[in-house]
Amino acid sequence: MNFSEISPSLPITAVTRIDELPFPRMASGKVREIFDLGDALLLVASDRLSAFDVILPDGIPGKGIVLTQMSNWWFAQTQHLIQNHLLPDQPGEFARRGITSRDLQLRSMIVRKLQPLTIECVARGYLIGSGWSSYQKTGEVCGIKLPAGLRQADRLAAPIFTPTTKAPKGQHDEPINDAQGAAALGPKLYAQVKAMSLTLYQFGHDRAEQAGMILADTKFEFGTDAADKLYLIDEVLTPDSSRYWPADRYAPNQSPPSYDKQFVRDHLLALKWDQKLPAPRLPADVITRTQEKYLTALRNLLG
Repeated sequence: MNFSEISPSLPITAVTRIDELPFPRMASGKVREIFDLGDALLLVASDRLSAFDVILPDGIPGKGIVLTQMSNWWFAQTQHLIQNHLLPDQPGEFARRGITSRDLQLRSMIVRKLQPLTIECVARGYLIGSGWSSYQKTGEVCGIKLPAGLRQADRLAAPIFTPTTKAPKGQHDEPINDAQGAAALGPKLYAQVKAMSLTLYQFGHDRAEQAGMILADTKFEFGTDAADKLYLIDEVLTPDSSRYWPADRYAPNQSPPSYDKQFVRDHLLALKWDQKLPAPRLPADVITRTQEKYLTALRNLLG
C-alpha cells in the first residue's frame, strides 16, 4: 500500500476507543486493543498517545493507521531477517472474519498466537533520550561504559543494546543490563534477541537513511511459539517505538527535531508535569503538528 492510499483514509477525529467488535477482548494496552479470534489474535491500533508511560487524554487522528501501515511495510522489508507474527494473507483474513470497515482494516493486524518475551529490546545508535540522561549521571547506559566527552545526540561508535523491563500500563519501564536480561530469558535466548535487535536496528537505520531520515534508536518486541521459534511481534520501526530525525537537520549537542512523539514529550516537559495521572490536555496545534510528523515519516519511507 502506498502513501496516497493511506493519507485520505485518516479520520478527522481521533479514535481512542475500539468498541462493538464481535470478538472477546483479551487486553487493552497503551495504544492497542487485543481481541481473541480463536486461532489467532486481532490487534487494533487506536489513536491514543502515551508519554512517559501515561496515556494522554487526547489522541492523534489516524495515528493507529500510520503505525499499522508502517509496521506492515517494515515487516515485509525484514522478513528475510526474521519471521514475524502477521498471518500471510491479511485481506483474506479480514474477509474470512467479517472485518469490512476500511478504517478498522487499516489499523488492524491478524497475527499468530505467540508468547511475548518479558523484556523490551531497545537498540541505540545515538546518545539521546534516557540513554543521554543515564550517560550524564554515570557514564554508562544499561551497564555499558561509554567513552568520556560524548555530547547529546552524538552517534555511537557502534549501536548498543539497552533492554528494559516490560512494565504494566501506567508504570515505567526500567533499564536492565546484560546479566539481568540473561537471567530473565536464559542466556541463549537473550543472546539471540540481542543479536537480532542490533541486526534489525542496522537494517532500519540504513533504509531510513535512504529516505532522508536518521533512526536514532528503536524498541523491538519478540515472541516465541510452542517450538521456541523466535518471531518479531507488536509494531516495528514506527514513530511510537522509534526516534527518527530528519537527516538534513541533524546536529549533535542538542535534541534534534524528530518525526515522533518527542515533540509531545518536549511540550509536556515544558509544563513541569509530574508524569502521573491526570495527564494534561494537548493544545490543537500540538495535535496537528504531531500528526504531520507521523505522516511525514510514513511518506518518506513509502514514497
